[in-house]
Amino acid sequence: MSVASQVAELGELVKIADLRRRATAVRQLAQLFQQGAGSFQPQHVAVFDSVLSAMAPAADTEIRADVAARFAPLTNAPPTLVGQLVRDADIRVSGPLLRQSPLIEEPTLVEIARAMGQPHLLAISERDAITIPVTDVLVRRGDRDVARRVAANDGARLSSQGYQRLIKRAEGDGVLAVAVVQRPDLSDPLLQQLVEGSVDLVRRRMFAGANPARKASIARAIIAVSGEPPAVQPQRDFGPAQRDIVELHRSGGLNKDALLSFAKERKYEETVAVLSAISGLSLTAIDQIVIGERRDSILVLGKSLGLDWPTMRALLALRAPEARAQSATDLEMARANFERLAPTTAQRVVKFWKDRPTE
Repeated sequence: MSVASQVAELGELVKIADLRRRATAVRQLAQLFQQGAGSFQPQHVAVFDSVLSAMAPAADTEIRADVAARFAPLTNAPPTLVGQLVRDADIRVSGPLLRQSPLIEEPTLVEIARAMGQPHLLAISERDAITIPVTDVLVRRGDRDVARRVAANDGARLSSQGYQRLIKRAEGDGVLAVAVVQRPDLSDPLLQQLVEGSVDLVRRRMFAGANPARKASIARAIIAVSGEPPAVQPQRDFGPAQRDIVELHRSGGLNKDALLSFAKERKYEETVAVLSAISGLSLTAIDQIVIGERRDSILVLGKSLGLDWPTMRALLALRAPEARAQSATDLEMARANFERLAPTTAQRVVKFWKDRPTE
């Protein structure tokens, strides 16, 4: 039986009210098109388009999602049908087309980005190439995840206005700031704006994660803003500290007093080793908690271990350069957050960290 006759036979089901039979026909037609897409001429595509665009919108979500996933990568998918499915309110249906379909043109993407919710915006932000009119809407309407994904997408073109919005949002989002600074099309003036709006810890993360050419630009921007070169994170060797902590444990001296002493003396490796020993978390995990972007993580760890505020204050001091004191305001905010934390909540979070699979 020829393709045309198969399509015609299945197309007769458009006139039948039995939804189950129609759904079966939609799936069969989609499979038939997917298998022969490489050889179909425009007239064949038009026949499929006429039949499927009449039947698919009434199919259930599972069927529509299956059709969308099959047609998303095809350059000659039935255009009317694709236009229907890409506007579907259910992201399971529209998502594959928004992420991948080469048939979705800029005006359609702008229309959907303006009208739909965050899951649709996130799907658009994952396309291999995104034009400026589309990214302008994504950056304006998108939530944190959308903004981060746009910034990390090298195929997304950004206008000056789009960059300004991302840089403004990055003032409260260190992950976004690091993503923006790694974009190859970020100009030096925009880089300086980004650095000006970032806290010292985020600046260090920007510098540490950048390629050599970009590091020079970041260093110049940091010097221009603060008058100081960026601090380079040292390579840590925890081996000697681990051996010392084992001996301390054998002698009965591994306790919270030892932790406070190491932290106050800014013995970083020993402090991390003690925290690892008493928490059960790996050295790598503790290292990331102590110097990571989120200060709250170290507060959670301390609360789960029953540490007092003087010890927490000494641990927080390890996050700042030795010559730079923590501001009284930051310390008071940290103390208030620490006191509000419930030990049971902190312990659940730490258990999650322990159970989380390592990469």
